[in-house]
Amino acid sequence: MEYLHIFPHVNAALNATSGLFLITGFYFIMRKQIARHRFCMLSASIVSAVFLVGYVTHHAIRTYYFGLGPTRFTGEGLAKPIYFTILTSHTILAAIIGPFVIMTLRRGLKGLYESHRRLARIVFPIWLYVSMTGVVVYVMLYHLYRAP
Repeated sequence: MEYLHIFPHVNAALNATSGLFLITGFYFIMRKQIARHRFCMLSASIVSAVFLVGYVTHHAIRTYYFGLGPTRFTGEGLAKPIYFTILTSHTILAAIIGPFVIMTLRRGLKGLYESHRRLARIVFPIWLYVSMTGVVVYVMLYHLYRAP
């Protein structure tokens, strides 16, 4: 259990890194720098995949090895509904977005640029929202309202 506490911090860093790659990739595509855009979007995908492995591993170890439940949010008052609203929207969108990210990447890599662009206009903001709200959830849960 000694190294279990590191997972949330690493996962938040991966989420933030993915978000930065997404923003940078958007910047590059707006400037028609296709190769740099591709690099950033593939990097965001890889970092997000590593995050997913880390997230599932962390929760599997917590639950099945140590018998612990999820980390409890200790905030009170207005912080509680704000946290759970962010967490709920983050969780639902995170569960849905994965296949759409893969479809968008596939279309871009196959040179199906028009359909890639149409799908990316929907997928990009949702993926960015999921990355950023993951960091917000982490900050609220582990820093602002950390359990004693």
